[in-house]
Amino acid sequence: MPPRDVLDWFTRARRPLPWREPGIPGWHILISEIMLQQTPVARVLEPWQEWVRRWPVPSAMAAETTGEVVRAWGRLGYPRRAMRLHECAGVLAAEHGDVVPDDVDTLLTLPGIGDYTARAVACFAYGRSVPVVDTNVRRVIARAVHGRAQAGNPAKRDLAEAAALLPDDGTAPTFSAAVMELGALVCTARNPRCEECPLLGSCRWVARGRPAHDGPPRRTQKFEGTDRQARGRLLDVLRSGRGPVERARLDPAWTADPAQRDRALDSLLVDGLIEVNDDGLFCLAGEA
Repeated sequence: MPPRDVLDWFTRARRPLPWREPGIPGWHILISEIMLQQTPVARVLEPWQEWVRRWPVPSAMAAETTGEVVRAWGRLGYPRRAMRLHECAGVLAAEHGDVVPDDVDTLLTLPGIGDYTARAVACFAYGRSVPVVDTNVRRVIARAVHGRAQAGNPAKRDLAEAAALLPDDGTAPTFSAAVMELGALVCTARNPRCEECPLLGSCRWVARGRPAHDGPPRRTQKFEGTDRQARGRLLDVLRSGRGPVERARLDPAWTADPAQRDRALDSLLVDGLIEVNDDGLFCLAGEA
């Protein structure tokens, strides 16, 4: 994979995303990375801008209740991410001088920060030359390097393969962003636009005639009718107002399957996203 070809393409084709602007602090990069997990960029743009204005430093978010952060999370999905980010903000404010650390090992000690997020923040916020591997990067490597239509299951070798591709001339962080962008815009899972790819002449998958994926078909995760959807509907009721509500206010949010509604409500309580006050009323975490 010729790095210069990818870097030159990135210069021309990169999206003008606000968290890519020069001088964006690590805290704002961290917020973007948490929001972008399993959520399209288009849905993140406006919430990210609102969040960094409202909570420019971790201590500002830490001063809020967990429920208020979950309320602001809105419809981004997987609201436990908001809860964990709020917890992380508290640790950053109390133990790290209100600044996001710049090394992977320290980042991994923070609540809700996994291997990908730690590496992404170290790379994109602080210019560390560390491999950053997401679904897009794995797919580009699978095709361009290995000649496979799709990557296999995530494995430890993914980091080693990505690290082996990093240039040693100081452009590694930009290269990591470029490969990720290439997978998002051109080397897509479905209908890749190979004629636009800077790796067209060196891609092993193209050289092999673009063979089809030879593994089991990937299952599409449904949303309609799932416990996730039921949880979201229940949370919508609590996010839309202020203060605790009676159970009777929650029941109409999901009428198709009362047993599923009860299960979803119990899971929200177990996860700590909502709580019950002394009067038996339901509310977002921290608002009892």
